[in-house]
Amino acid sequence: MSFTIQNVLIPVEGGYETADVQVADNCISAIAQNLEAVGTVIDGTNKLLLPGFVNAHTHSSEMWQRGIIPPLPLELWIAELYDFTPLDPEQVYLSALGTAVETLLSGGTSVVDHLVLIPGQELETIAAAVRAYQEIGIRAFIGPLIQDESLTAGMPAGDSTIEHRAYIRSTKATLELMESAIKQFHKPEIGVNMLLAPTGIQLCSDALFEGCVDLGDRYNLCLHAHLLETSAQKQLAQEKYGCSAVEHLQKIGFLTPRTSLAHCVWLEDSDIAILAETESTVVHNPLSNLRLGSGIAPILKYRQAGVNVSFGCDGAASNDSQDLLEAIKMGSILHNITDLDYRHWITPRQSVAMASQGGAKGLNVAEEIGSLTVGKKADFVLYDLTSLSLLPRTDPIGLLILGRPTNAVNSVWVNGKQIVAEGKVTTIDVDDLRRELFDRSEWSSQRQSPMVGEIEAHYRQVMKLPGYS
Repeated sequence: MSFTIQNVLIPVEGGYETADVQVADNCISAIAQNLEAVGTVIDGTNKLLLPGFVNAHTHSSEMWQRGIIPPLPLELWIAELYDFTPLDPEQVYLSALGTAVETLLSGGTSVVDHLVLIPGQELETIAAAVRAYQEIGIRAFIGPLIQDESLTAGMPAGDSTIEHRAYIRSTKATLELMESAIKQFHKPEIGVNMLLAPTGIQLCSDALFEGCVDLGDRYNLCLHAHLLETSAQKQLAQEKYGCSAVEHLQKIGFLTPRTSLAHCVWLEDSDIAILAETESTVVHNPLSNLRLGSGIAPILKYRQAGVNVSFGCDGAASNDSQDLLEAIKMGSILHNITDLDYRHWITPRQSVAMASQGGAKGLNVAEEIGSLTVGKKADFVLYDLTSLSLLPRTDPIGLLILGRPTNAVNSVWVNGKQIVAEGKVTTIDVDDLRRELFDRSEWSSQRQSPMVGEIEAHYRQVMKLPGYS
């Protein structure tokens, strides 16, 4: 498959230039002015071409609960989420499709799905998500969310003694499940990549982390986890390890150039130095951090220390959206209030690099995707610069990142295949998807979570909130 995009605007050092971009064998074969047309010709006039962004952390099945979980901190929010998690692989399939559509139409060409597994149907859950991502054509990195400790273990004990129930699956069985999933589903040549993705220090033993490191080394896979999303997790780490979570993960070998870590809100300067030293990647999820009251991650400190940073939407029940451009905007300008030195603030061009190159680096595919470079895969997005939300004409990337673009994505290619044309996804029937999501859900505003009722008093006590006893 070959094609040529003619007269398209591309960013260059110090500005923009109009050029032609040729694609052959799914890769960018040439970028220059006045190239001889090869294959299908696409008019790029008044359009901006950028590398595809990476939605570097989300949980697709949360789509079924978006808009309904009340304002709660993570430890209580997740209890409600688990009480009402979908138990049907077909729902997983549909919400993965929805996640992919929203990601594509906001500039993303890759998605990292920290996939919640249905107990007893774990491989069926993964298969449902794989089917969705293959059908739509987005580049997928699927990290089945695994743990080996019960939900109550995720909160600090404080002065209390809590007996935790055994988790539904042993550590050994979980690692065997992951190896089976890798053998069955890891097919990077068709755009489906498996990750080893323990949920985080709050619900995982050292044996599970170390087992993931071993599998990652044996199969050359990336590692992914939540890290210090809340102040409660920072307190828990001290209880469990007697040191910071970052220090501990370094000791057991989990921090590597192939490791990406979602949130990273509650880190000290010494922890940041460790992330820089180990070349680990931070995935910034600003909207969920605000939604759950988790805090503002010290992204400017990460950047100044040389830590690679990318952006994620997080799950659609903690955001409650998969609009990647919205997450990038918030994740850029939010930090202007954390440092008075405006020379440290994130520019729109830096945001684009973080969302594309930063995302690719965190997934160990920076040699393949993440920039408009000859030889790299043709994963890129064409934006319509005549869209009302990108007018009047000023700085195209500034308009895209600092504005509120609507209907701005004209076309999307992944691995050289066009999957969005004229602002519409072409590989699936989005109207059918809308009908399925509508018909399989119902209006609701009131529901009671048994688990929240069980653990709220303890949470308020260990967090020293008013009204605890």
